[in-house]
Amino acid sequence: MSAERINLTNQFLIAMPGMADDTFAGSVVYLCEHTEQGALGLVINKPIDIKLRNLFERIELTLDAPDLADQPVYFGGPVQTERGFVLHEPVGGEGGSPYNSTLSIPGGLEMTTSKDVLEAMSHGGGPRRVLVTLGYSGWAAGQLEQEIGRNGWLTVDAARDIIFDTPIEQRYDRALALLGIDPRMLSPEAGHA
Repeated sequence: MSAERINLTNQFLIAMPGMADDTFAGSVVYLCEHTEQGALGLVINKPIDIKLRNLFERIELTLDAPDLADQPVYFGGPVQTERGFVLHEPVGGEGGSPYNSTLSIPGGLEMTTSKDVLEAMSHGGGPRRVLVTLGYSGWAAGQLEQEIGRNGWLTVDAARDIIFDTPIEQRYDRALALLGIDPRMLSPEAGHA
């Protein structure tokens, strides 16, 4: 049973309409990492009741950039919900990211979990296109593959414009459109041949 391992890094997971887990119903998850040990992703379409300005105030930083300050913070997933995760475009040169605790994602984005990226943003530097979450979505080895096999998720190559430029309420439909699917055509019932 040595099937070739799938790698869904830099892809969207799109929850099927019949998703039984309310945590992920209607979600689009950006997969930052998918290895034999499991997967880590961030939900990109579930804002919480906190703006970036408020998050910065909580950690005693100011954020003077109005375009960033009014952005929502997102529910990234049910794991470590007290911890911040910053999905952003790379800001470093050839030497890699200037921030601690940064995962460079094949496909061009970075995910940083250290406060130094927020400090840089507070001083007018840092990445300009960001999505900040509290918490992340995690799957143990083989768990995500099982959920996909049970028709829990659709997968498609991620598109940056959906993460950073698409209105939140359109992200689910736009992610489905990458597959050529109209959400009205999907049934909440799982089918098995």
